[in-house]
Amino acid sequence: GHGVMPSTVCSVEGVLSMGYVIAGEKVTSTFKIRNTSTLTLPYAIRLDSLSPTRDKDQQRLPSFITSSSQRTEIVGTQNYNGLSVFSVFPPEGEIAAGKSQDLLVTFSPDHESLYYSDRLEVVLFGKKIAHVINLKGAARAYPVFVEGGIPLDVPVESLAVTVPVSPQEALTGGNVLLLTLHCKTAMKSILLVLEYIEGESSPVPAKTELRVGVIQSTQLASKKSLEFSLDNLPLLQHKGFAVDPVKGAVERGQVKRINVSWVPPADFSVS
Repeated sequence: GHGVMPSTVCSVEGVLSMGYVIAGEKVTSTFKIRNTSTLTLPYAIRLDSLSPTRDKDQQRLPSFITSSSQRTEIVGTQNYNGLSVFSVFPPEGEIAAGKSQDLLVTFSPDHESLYYSDRLEVVLFGKKIAHVINLKGAARAYPVFVEGGIPLDVPVESLAVTVPVSPQEALTGGNVLLLTLHCKTAMKSILLVLEYIEGESSPVPAKTELRVGVIQSTQLASKKSLEFSLDNLPLLQHKGFAVDPVKGAVERGQVKRINVSWVPPADFSVS
């Protein structure tokens, strides 16, 4: 007899990002598995969120409490309705020698969260893991989003009712600019921390950035782009902050970067 090693090539390796989607809507993405061996390969798709041992695996402290590194959970936010956030079709089948199989991944979140994630495994013959893909996605309640700064939340949701702590209470010290961005339907605070290092030569500003994006959605079918602007600029400039650009337009499905820099004003106390 002849022993033949099964071999496949996947069009996606590492991470498959589904991007942003409006909560309650869905988005799809396709990847391909090609059978490069000389025999027919039976395959099945496994998702960590559907693992029979997932409940047991969850009986531990989350990583953001036990370590300094955050957002290491393989299975992130899940839907409130109990349905899978990510689904794959077809979930099993056979790939003939030299042929390819297209797999359709659907991302359908039912509430706002930045931390939807799962792990997909392509398993051959019921035991050989051929490919591992991390699935990621984010959902917003509104088509316009702003991201950047220091996270003010945690990646693991709880069903407990908690009283939110204000960013001012959460900080122990330092010089902080808190930009509050308003839109017609929501208000969220974003915390930017800029650390300035004083040197002997000409001052080099501390820098960070914000990103303003617009999600592709049926809610914006009649609009090609949305405009944004930042207020209270004289107050920011008086405190040594500079923002560029202060206004602009973002096309649907695009992201625009806003650069924020800071140099301590002359009357600033270093201590």
